[in-house]
Amino acid sequence: MREDIASRAVEFGEYVVEHDATVREVAKCFGISKSTVHYDVSERLKKIDYELYKKVVKVLERNFAERHVRGGESTRRKYAERKESR
Repeated sequence: MREDIASRAVEFGEYVVEHDATVREVAKCFGISKSTVHYDVSERLKKIDYELYKKVVKVLERNFAERHVRGGESTRRKYAERKESR
């Protein structure tokens, strides 16, 4: 694996762990696609730094479990804003 890709995967993983970030947040911060971020932290990182990979998986699993709550909150805000604008 190319060194720049490996270092990018580690950088993404460290960012996820330090900021409890979602894949979307990492993608937006680094200006790269969600698919690339997800592949880097779920596949490449496993081969490069397994300890960091395990930490990233914990954060991503929590994000996955909580996403329905964030989605519901977002929808609630959306309709509350619509109601206020009328």
